[in-house]
Amino acid sequence: MIDCYKNKEFKKSVLANAGNWMLLLFVGCLQFSFAQTTPTIKSSVDSTEIKIGEQINFKVEVEADSTAQVIFPEGQTFMPLEVVEAFPTDTFAKNDKINLIKRYALTQFDSGSYTLPRQQIMVNNKPYFTDSLRIEVNTVAVDTTKQKMYDIKGLATVDKPMGNWWKWLLGGLLLAALVGGLLYWFVFRKKPLTEEEKIALLPPYDRALAELKKLDESKYLIQSEYKEYYSELTNIVRSYLEEDAHISALESTTDELILKMEMLRDSGSLKIDDETIKQFKNVLQTADLVKFAKSTPENSIINRDRKTIEQIVVKTKEALPEPTEEELMEQEEYVEEFKRKKKQRQIKYAIAAGITVLLVVGGIFTYKYGFNTIKDSVFGHPTKSLLEQEWVGSSYGYPAIYLETPEVLRREKKAPSNAMTGTSSNQAFSYGDMGSNFYIRASVATYKKEADFDAKKAIDAALDQVEKAGAKNMVVKQEKLTTPTGKEGNKVFGTLEIESPETNKTKEEAYVILSFVQNGGFQQVIMVYEQDDNYAKEIVERVTNSIDFKTES
Repeated sequence: MIDCYKNKEFKKSVLANAGNWMLLLFVGCLQFSFAQTTPTIKSSVDSTEIKIGEQINFKVEVEADSTAQVIFPEGQTFMPLEVVEAFPTDTFAKNDKINLIKRYALTQFDSGSYTLPRQQIMVNNKPYFTDSLRIEVNTVAVDTTKQKMYDIKGLATVDKPMGNWWKWLLGGLLLAALVGGLLYWFVFRKKPLTEEEKIALLPPYDRALAELKKLDESKYLIQSEYKEYYSELTNIVRSYLEEDAHISALESTTDELILKMEMLRDSGSLKIDDETIKQFKNVLQTADLVKFAKSTPENSIINRDRKTIEQIVVKTKEALPEPTEEELMEQEEYVEEFKRKKKQRQIKYAIAAGITVLLVVGGIFTYKYGFNTIKDSVFGHPTKSLLEQEWVGSSYGYPAIYLETPEVLRREKKAPSNAMTGTSSNQAFSYGDMGSNFYIRASVATYKKEADFDAKKAIDAALDQVEKAGAKNMVVKQEKLTTPTGKEGNKVFGTLEIESPETNKTKEEAYVILSFVQNGGFQQVIMVYEQDDNYAKEIVERVTNSIDFKTES
């Protein structure tokens, strides 16, 4: 009994100790796992105080498991500071961990006290954040007693840039060379005459003999095309009789043609014997049988008829009186008329080829760039010229507003009225006129006390100024604006109606008024342009993107 009792106590003791050991082992594993999965993140800067334009180095260190996936911030996430450069990540291995170091070069071009915001680092898709830091940006001290102040310099004459005109000139020269080459090839070039053209220019007698010789070289008889052979054989002699003997032979039947020849013989106009006429009649009758009765003559008959036709041509030539001067002139006129018609055909071909080339080239450019772009490039467009010319970047007024514009804005001689509540000095610069193709005006005003300045009233005053310039039926829309340089302002835009100074007719235009409060001043840009002018819209966008405010140093 005692032994059994002792064994039970021993088992209870072992079970209790085993539970404690398992609990300790679980806690140890949990602590080990937590230590393995929790990354360590540190951030620091090499300086918390810089001058305008200087750089600070922001460093982020991450210590994590070797299998961890770490993603550092990218882009402009350090606003209001600007990222100058993000350096490659340095990686160091330490046992089963890695140490990642990421460096950023940051800067700021406006003085003040800035907060470098917390940055998010993703480790295994879990966000971790760095500490925020305070950065002081100081201005550069300038001794104004030694540095003299000067007024804005006048306009300086500079060499006009070459631009893109040479590309259009080169394209025009190439097109002109292509058209000229086509004209030369099809019109002005002396091309050798074809065999048919040479035969057509011969006198009727020589042309008939040449055509008979060409008929001998044909393949009609080889291919048993007797109908075609006799048709061409009789047409050759009929054409000759019609041209040289002035007998209407082409439209006459066999009997009618023989009758006409006999009448000319009897009248003494055609000195030809009866035997020749009889042989000619036999050839014509054989041709009629071949053409209409599908008769197949023997080779001996074919050879005989071929010789007979040539003899008829020769004897008819001998029987005809010598050609008169008028007939010779008619022959020359025929040759000239033939050459003239050939020249006209060549010119028509050249014109058709030139038009085809222009249509093909124009179609390609129209498909690629659009019809309006091609039309404006060929015939010109005022705002397109402004958009494509070399632009000018300049600072206007004080506190200065920096703009890039197609033309330099000229200072208005008459200062704008002090209609903006709380402002003192006013300066204005402009290009163009209200109602013209494109109008831009930049104005700068300083205010006496910031607490007394009302930006909304200043914007309303600008709208009143546009209305006083002749605008009617204004549609007003408003939204916040942030430029690519990070400057915040107000954008008022819409449409208006104004009378054109050129046509004295009312037209609908679009307008944009950009207003900013920067560096102790109120800066405003007004742009008015034709509503459907896409080139003007590009100018507005480019001017807006260039706006900046540079601190005087």
